[in-house]
Amino acid sequence: MADRTTEAAVKALVDVESGKDLTPFITVANELVTECCIGGDHSDTRLELIERWLAAHFYAVYDSQAQSEQAGAVRVAFEGRADMFLERTKYGQQALILDTEGSLAALNSRVKKGKVKSVGVTWLGTEEVTADD
Repeated sequence: MADRTTEAAVKALVDVESGKDLTPFITVANELVTECCIGGDHSDTRLELIERWLAAHFYAVYDSQAQSEQAGAVRVAFEGRADMFLERTKYGQQALILDTEGSLAALNSRVKKGKVKSVGVTWLGTEEVTADD
């Protein structure tokens, strides 16, 4: 499915590093909205807003946003903690609020409880042996 939101819309929300391509963040937000929020009563406008705020959230996780800064004795505090998932950033919090059907909140809860499907890889091979061994 085509993205619902645009780079310009996401950049209006979050301070984006100059020259940074937001396509990966919009794509993952689009996938999540399509998986979790389609099939309910959300309008296309609401779906775009959720996707926009989620894209900003994923970018902010990638490029941690400063919560506070200080010049003397240089001090910077960043938003959120890793264990907060969608609640980690103000953008994720807003996406949760915009999804009035609660699909993202339910996903967020399952992730926190470790009840989300994941994929892993286990190496069952052997180490390469060289002539020097």
